[in-house]
Amino acid sequence: MNRYSWEKYQKQIPDDHYYYARSCIRQNFFPGSETIFLKILQEDLGIDILDDAKHTSCTGIGYHGDIVPLETIMTVVARQFALMTEAGYEHLVSSCITSFGLYCEILSLWHHFPELEEKTRKNLKAATGREFKTPKSVIHSSDLIFHFRDRIAQKAKYTLTDPQTGRPLKVVEHIGCHYSKIFPTSGIGGAEFPYVLAGMIESWGGEVVDYPERRHCCGFGFRNYIVKANRGAPVANSKQKLESMAPYKPDFIVANCPGCTMFLDKWQYTIAELEGTTYGQNGQGIPVLTYEEMAGLVLGYAPWELGLQMHQIDTEPLLNKMGIDYDSNEKYLGRNGKYMGRPEPCNCIL
Repeated sequence: MNRYSWEKYQKQIPDDHYYYARSCIRQNFFPGSETIFLKILQEDLGIDILDDAKHTSCTGIGYHGDIVPLETIMTVVARQFALMTEAGYEHLVSSCITSFGLYCEILSLWHHFPELEEKTRKNLKAATGREFKTPKSVIHSSDLIFHFRDRIAQKAKYTLTDPQTGRPLKVVEHIGCHYSKIFPTSGIGGAEFPYVLAGMIESWGGEVVDYPERRHCCGFGFRNYIVKANRGAPVANSKQKLESMAPYKPDFIVANCPGCTMFLDKWQYTIAELEGTTYGQNGQGIPVLTYEEMAGLVLGYAPWELGLQMHQIDTEPLLNKMGIDYDSNEKYLGRNGKYMGRPEPCNCIL
């Protein structure tokens, strides 16, 4: 690849002053990740990022499920931009990859079809009385962790290595399709060479695993999963990836899409129940993390504050490999310190 080709896939990321748009599904799947993301930026790095309680879902799941019309979702997104404008910010940070893809898609539509933007402005004004400026930049939250990866490394309490042997942990990175494949120049490294997660792994001491199905989709597909009869397609896609990576003996998987993270974690439980097959070592599954959880572990946040107890595949073997100090007795305590009860284990995964 020549220098010009690689430069096309670099992304200019501003250093400060962000408006944060949370994800609807991430707060259900991995509720600790967004909280830790904000703590890392605001408390560890001293970055100005606004967590605005007034914003709503982008309605992306409904849009991709053919329920929400394009004109409606453009108006919903315009309201997000209006809230950002009213708060005095210009850089939009999206927690959800589907939202990120939609913001990029809508801005591209407005660029090519200005009449759509004008109609959306009229719809928003009529519905809410609001006006908006389009963002100067649209950033995915994994872009920010990547952008500040060296500052995180300087503050690291742990690294992605085995402290007993010094061995770098083998890490599978999985990039969400809506981040890299819809508008490749909007992501770091594009569709063919996405570097947003690999850059974090390498900066924090890990080794990126290359394997045949590295760029294969996890299979989520909203219409695949929303329709119960279609759910064989997502699990088949994830199984194909897991079978492909297993011979390389990865220590864990990290993904930057909430759906991908959930499915690569959940389907291991499903496949173990259906077939008795596991893909990790010693009869275990392969732990799956969000990039915020990975960054949080490196910075020394408590695993249960990160929400690792929410995962289907037990993360304690990974914590042990990293030499992380933790208390198993605190794993299922609520915020009030009361024991919430332990989920029924999957007997097929140790």
